Amino acid sequence: MDIERAKTRVFTIKTPEDFEDAAISIFRYQYENNATYGKFIDLLGININSINSSAEIPCLPIEFFKTHDISSLKAQPELIFKSSGTTSGGKSSHPVFSKSLYETSILKSFNSFYGSPQAYQIFALAPDTSSAPDSSLAYMLDFLIKSSGQPEGGFYLNRQEELSEKIKKNHSKKKIIFGITYALMDFAEKFSINTENTFVIETGGMKGRRSELTRQELHDFLKYKFGVSEIQSEYSMCELMSQAYSKQNGIFVCPPWMKIVIKEINDPMISEKTGKSGGINIIDLANLYTCSFISTKDIGVVHHDGSFEVLGRYDQSDIRGCSLLLS
Repeated sequence: MDIERAKTRVFTIKTPEDFEDAAISIFRYQYENNATYGKFIDLLGININSINSSAEIPCLPIEFFKTHDISSLKAQPELIFKSSGTTSGGKSSHPVFSKSLYETSILKSFNSFYGSPQAYQIFALAPDTSSAPDSSLAYMLDFLIKSSGQPEGGFYLNRQEELSEKIKKNHSKKKIIFGITYALMDFAEKFSINTENTFVIETGGMKGRRSELTRQELHDFLKYKFGVSEIQSEYSMCELMSQAYSKQNGIFVCPPWMKIVIKEINDPMISEKTGKSGGINIIDLANLYTCSFISTKDIGVVHHDGSFEVLGRYDQSDIRGCSLLLS
């Protein structure tokens, strides 16, 4: 496989057939070039030539990002992202060998749901790149804020009163407030703002900062406080190059080069039927230079149109997520 050609091909996927062809090609490339993933496949006793669809491709347990080198390229990474993790559980490490690939994925993911960042003032209630230099969330938000070209945008985690004033002064401009969940709750409790022309996007859970709420309880609270009809969400993690977004009801949609496969919780080699809950396995073809096939510790369900919901975490799985950046 021509790896540089594949880099372009990922973002031209339009049909399920395009996705399947690219997924099989990338699977074989990563089997041959990623020592950790290749050994994992061999230990499963799988003949790679027997894999005929993306749903059959074994997904690497996400814990391997904590303990092994997950590289499919012999080069120095341009960035290394680390999960927010826990002290006892350790942190995942994800080498990014191409900033341009990652930024293209961020931008095209955003474009497919919201259009150009230049149409918005983008505000972040999250740590910035100076306080969290190895955070993929901080990098993503910083890139989107800069891509918007709007000087009023920026990181306001520690400047919430200033953010409130900026939002009040700019009713006519379209705005996006990205926030770690508990930071959004803190802001919503302290300030009354006009959210006309505003999208509120939450990016993670409480992580011990507040009492855990169901997604419905959380969204009902934020909708009431912000006076918006929907709270939107972003789903990603340090081990991924791409982002899925939910514009309503906690239903996430992937960009064309990303797919969710649900597996039985007690047997990760068996796919669950559409509409039945199980373990979330992610195929992110933008993870070209590491591993595109990852088994998470999240539980969810996929619907007939390919959209999905996140229902929770496996029992005793590590707390992870961007809210822990402030620990």
